[in-house]
Amino acid sequence: MRNDCWIKSRVSGRVRDTMSIQPFHVVIPARLESTRLPRKALLPIAGKPMIQHVWERCCDSRATSVMVATDSQEIESVARSFGAKVAMTRSDHQSGTDRIAEVARAQGWTTERIVNVQGDEPLMPPSAIDQVAGCLDEMPEADMATLATPVESDEAFVSPDCVKVVVDNNGFALLFSRAPIPHPRRPGRMEALRHLGIYAYRADRLQALVEQPPCQLEQTESLEQLRALYIGQSIRVALANEVPPPGVDTQEDLDAIEALLGSQS
Repeated sequence: MRNDCWIKSRVSGRVRDTMSIQPFHVVIPARLESTRLPRKALLPIAGKPMIQHVWERCCDSRATSVMVATDSQEIESVARSFGAKVAMTRSDHQSGTDRIAEVARAQGWTTERIVNVQGDEPLMPPSAIDQVAGCLDEMPEADMATLATPVESDEAFVSPDCVKVVVDNNGFALLFSRAPIPHPRRPGRMEALRHLGIYAYRADRLQALVEQPPCQLEQTESLEQLRALYIGQSIRVALANEVPPPGVDTQEDLDAIEALLGSQS
């Protein structure tokens, strides 16, 4: 299986890849309540709770282990019923990253690689999980890794729901924003990248990240990855070999995925 980590040098135009992946763990942060779609982790899709779809996708990756991290006893009970390993965490975490960091400390992970697959991504391709983990093997100097794909339309480019990322010549993130970046001075736009919300961390760099308070830029944009850039951590950005379908934020999203899975059965 290929794990193409995007470098795309402006000089050589080459795309480097790695043919093997070092061991890594997947942690799925999941909470019961959400603002736009309450209890969405447990809502049924094609006869299974959403969290089960996410877990099954992660189990199809090359991860050494897959674990659900939650503060909900109801999610814990449901997840254990379909065979998932569950880590109970504190209820005061502000983000999935903080929840994963608690799990990593409890597991004694220090040099391990950890992939964050959000609990509302029931169609996350296993290949994307493998790819983002492989990026840390490809670039030892990277603190984190994530995936992106070209912005598909002018409407998405200006939408605050589409998070954009600008990268440097070596494929490291310069900036993430909900604003249209790079901003065109003249009509039209250069090729822009849409950020995909999957991350791979090195365990020790993850702890260094969550030990820092949220920065003003992170709070303004409501994008926690900006804290990593603010404190000087490097985030490797790879062009996704297989682009995940949208996650579930609304009832309309849930209905669309239900229809898609139903058509595949």
